[in-house]
Amino acid sequence: MKRLKVHMADLSKASFDESTQEIHQRLMVARGITTKACLDHRLSSMPEPNKMKGMETAVELLKEALASDQRILILGDYDADGATASALAVRALKAMGSSNVDFLVPNRFDYGYGLSPEIAEVALKFTPDLVITVDNGISSVEGVQALREQDVRVIVTDHHLPGDRLPDANAILNPNQNGCDFPSKNLAGVGVLFYLMIALRRRLRELDWFEQNSITEPRLESFLDLVALGTVADLVPMDRINRLLVTNGLKRIRSENGNPGIKSLFEIAGRNSAKAVSSDLGFVVGPRINAAGRLDDISEGIRCLLADEASIARELALNLHHTNIERRQIQAEMTGDAINLIDDMLKVESNQLAWGLCVYQPNWHQGVVGLVASKLKENMHRPAIAFAKANTDQADSAELKGSARSIAGLHMRDLLDRIATKHPGLIVKFGGHAMAAGLSLSETNYDTFAEVFDQEVHAALSEDDFEAVIWSDGELGAEHLSLEFARSLSQLLPWGQALSEPIFHGRFRIQSMRWLKETHLKLVLILEEEERVLNAIWFSAIPSSECVENATVQLAYRLSVNEYRGQESLQLMIVDEVSV
Repeated sequence: MKRLKVHMADLSKASFDESTQEIHQRLMVARGITTKACLDHRLSSMPEPNKMKGMETAVELLKEALASDQRILILGDYDADGATASALAVRALKAMGSSNVDFLVPNRFDYGYGLSPEIAEVALKFTPDLVITVDNGISSVEGVQALREQDVRVIVTDHHLPGDRLPDANAILNPNQNGCDFPSKNLAGVGVLFYLMIALRRRLRELDWFEQNSITEPRLESFLDLVALGTVADLVPMDRINRLLVTNGLKRIRSENGNPGIKSLFEIAGRNSAKAVSSDLGFVVGPRINAAGRLDDISEGIRCLLADEASIARELALNLHHTNIERRQIQAEMTGDAINLIDDMLKVESNQLAWGLCVYQPNWHQGVVGLVASKLKENMHRPAIAFAKANTDQADSAELKGSARSIAGLHMRDLLDRIATKHPGLIVKFGGHAMAAGLSLSETNYDTFAEVFDQEVHAALSEDDFEAVIWSDGELGAEHLSLEFARSLSQLLPWGQALSEPIFHGRFRIQSMRWLKETHLKLVLILEEEERVLNAIWFSAIPSSECVENATVQLAYRLSVNEYRGQESLQLMIVDEVSV
């Protein structure tokens, strides 16, 4: 059972007759949104693209490529951010006059991540004049060098944290590189690429490029649905600039003129794109795009986002949907295996759980280990890394791929850097962010790494850091437990990373409860002071022994709008059972 803490802007301290607008203000204050400027989501308030280091050089390279009809190759990444950035680059460059633009994404199982020397060889088969990396490349020192040696120009667009050495690219766009004055360090890869397209269009406009070539100047805001999808799916912090991009992207999705692929993914999932909210991108559309990269080839996801004909988009979306179903089944089996491994560790260590969790099974699917690590981190509330063989087709594969997830207070990439520095050769390579990272190591080094990882987590954290806490916005009055109020919350802000969707808490009597698919709980709750019935769902539920029918329990929850057969109703999404 998780402990509850309440934001300073506690709604329970407000009078129950407070207006919806006043409650909205309290919710925003609790999240640091305190001025009108924080809510300025007009496209005209976007920062100048040229504030990003390397922008002018990148634009000139692209201008020259368009002017001489050079072959441009987009080198993407195998997740939703990389897929949307790849689709955006192809669509935007074609709209600006390129007739020779194509994309390539490394198959994660054959080539691993990013512009490696091996994938550079594949890229050269396209005979490109210019390669643009999207959502990768900042650590691809050898791969960039391999292309430059063949007289291929390279523009790196990325948002991952740079290492000590940068690739020798012709231009690098990354708001996190040293000396970059761009005001947001939180752009996703697709956001960085979008800014490059804005700057390129501006330069071409100055040169009368569109008029001279009889090209209709593209409205880049028409691509913001792709930007919104990649931004939300990549879990980057939802600062003002990302909120601006996502807010306007959602408007595009809700319109009749949105991306056919995104619209088809909504339809296949049984969702109405005209009512799209940010959580739909993170939990409905994003996972279906990601599933292709996790199990097979993200190229199918990119082709779905590039499709202009509704019939083709729907066919590709259906394939992605089926791939996602398969991904769920694999994930459930692997998560069950991981929990059994943790149970075995507890028996051996006399119920002393490691501070840094490492799990590995030879038969695990490499593309799903990140989801397993996330589930362990969530359930155990401690840093976790799940490993799989780099190539499951080879029984004697000597390399493991790991996916790491962290908790507040521990910067995962920095921790891996410390391990690599203290123990040279233990990690083959690594990269990532504060909360998520990836790494490779020799299978023979797994046990040593697991021990060292636990030691470093011990050094970095204290026992208090492992206390699972849920932050609540307080208790809602009965009149705000309504469909109308739930609708208002879903449209208030584009909720996401570092801008958490409101969580409330309260005491309810359980009228009935039943399990769905053995992991989810369907509940009928009674708000006792009014004897009012409320429907609720608790995904991946882990109830205490006190959570039984007719018992009164304290629950943390979110408000949601449930749509079934065209009818909308209020539904409580249970976050967890809590104690104050």
